[in-house]
Amino acid sequence: MNIETITEQALKLAPASRAYIAEILLESLDYEEDFIVSEEWRQEIQKRCKDIDADPSLLIDGEQFMAELKQRYL
Repeated sequence: MNIETITEQALKLAPASRAYIAEILLESLDYEEDFIVSEEWRQEIQKRCKDIDADPSLLIDGEQFMAELKQRYL
């Protein structure tokens, strides 16, 4: 299968499926073999990612976060 066919087929998928594929592809680009993470931290990272995937409302906008920090500490 060529890249055009793969792209065409991927674009026919539901948005959640496309997002999943995009996430996997992006993660594959960020992988660094030299970056060693303990098993405990790897499990914590996976837990946090699953929590966010299950309830994206847990995330807040970066600008909102910075405004709240400034209000609290300035």
